[in-house]
Amino acid sequence: MTTYDYDLFVIGAGSGGVRAARMSAATGVKVAIAEEKHLGGTCVNVGCVPKKLMVFASHFAEDFEDAAGFGWTVGERQFNWNTLIENKNKEIERLNGIYKRMLENAGVDIVNGRARLVSDHSVEVDGKIITAEKILVTVGGTPSVPEFPGSDLVINSDQFFFLPEMPKTMVVVGGGYIAVEFAGIMNGLGVETHLVYRGDKLLKHFDHATSDFVAHEMQKKGITIHYNTNVEHIEKLENGRLQCKLDNGQSLTAGQVMYATGRRSLTNDLGIEKVGLETRDNASIVANDSFQTSVPSIFALGDVIGTPELTPVATAQAMVFVSQQYGDGERTITYDNIPTAIFSQPNIGTVGLSEQAAVKEGMKIDVYQSEFRHLKHTLSGNEERVLMRMIVEQGSQKVIGMHMAGPDAGEIIQGFAVAVKAGLTKSQYDATIGIHPTAAEEFVTLRDISYSV
Repeated sequence: MTTYDYDLFVIGAGSGGVRAARMSAATGVKVAIAEEKHLGGTCVNVGCVPKKLMVFASHFAEDFEDAAGFGWTVGERQFNWNTLIENKNKEIERLNGIYKRMLENAGVDIVNGRARLVSDHSVEVDGKIITAEKILVTVGGTPSVPEFPGSDLVINSDQFFFLPEMPKTMVVVGGGYIAVEFAGIMNGLGVETHLVYRGDKLLKHFDHATSDFVAHEMQKKGITIHYNTNVEHIEKLENGRLQCKLDNGQSLTAGQVMYATGRRSLTNDLGIEKVGLETRDNASIVANDSFQTSVPSIFALGDVIGTPELTPVATAQAMVFVSQQYGDGERTITYDNIPTAIFSQPNIGTVGLSEQAAVKEGMKIDVYQSEFRHLKHTLSGNEERVLMRMIVEQGSQKVIGMHMAGPDAGEIIQGFAVAVKAGLTKSQYDATIGIHPTAAEEFVTLRDISYSV
């Protein structure tokens, strides 16, 4: 009988890795986890948590303006970037400490350093070989910036959180949710913001009517969007500013340029070639429904396997992994009807199929839609509007998609996601009494079909 140092060795202490390590240890198995940076992974350190804190910060200027319509007189205002960054860093350090205590209290050994696969049952960390019956890879992903003349002058979304000072002008390149969110943050903080995108539609993987609505609202708030445009090269001027030469012959000059054009799995220098793990062209690891890779003793989950790159997905996968390996094996996971939010300004909340996805699947659908001015803004004078859309399958009358753009969209859609997941019909929504006055009640008072497809 072979004896190993650990029953389970986890590579990567992000949300999925920490959850898998803790819950596996709770079943009585011996577990270790390796992390080369900070506990908590992308979400805690350079993703959802600090990003949303900065979204909160960016809203205050607009909130101060809105307050006047309610009788408030707000005095002289001043924003301090360093204060925001310092306080953000303190909160992240606090969360790092919580993750450390949770792992230690669960009896998980924490190994500091980069772990590399050596064989199907061993890893190497700082020259030391550690063996395990099972190895779980949860290394996540990292921003990917294309190479072009001047690409060394730009920052990615990770680096954004540690900028020593706030630029007066910023160019954000990309058209996905990361680019849109960061453009909103900078614009809200008073930075002249340009969003450069090679395509003709932002957030193209989301419901088109909703993403178009948000793009229009972003422009109303002062963000300049350059569609069908790419950066050819960037050069640093004598005054330290960056000049972006665009492929349409124009130029943009900014204090900072950030690229948010995609992410890649963090599988480089992991030893995957040495052990023969099967990967895809984008470097993600191929794993089956039990998260087992092409090497039977090595498993993988989270962003690194190409499933939806969301923290709750990784933690849900971790619970399935623990159930299958050390529990009753009854837990499973499906990737349909996953609710998600984009912390753009205004926010987007979405669950289920978009109009385009439903049509692509051959469904006949009714679309219910409402656009209105939020009650708050009847006094504030703010011109921001709210959009709510419901996609209903004609035959079954099931609500198969819900999409919202407006304040607290993520909070609202999270609740309705339960109804979509449960397969409730439009008549069941109609029979639900709304809470008045709220924006959310609009979803249970939609009566007229806007159009059918």
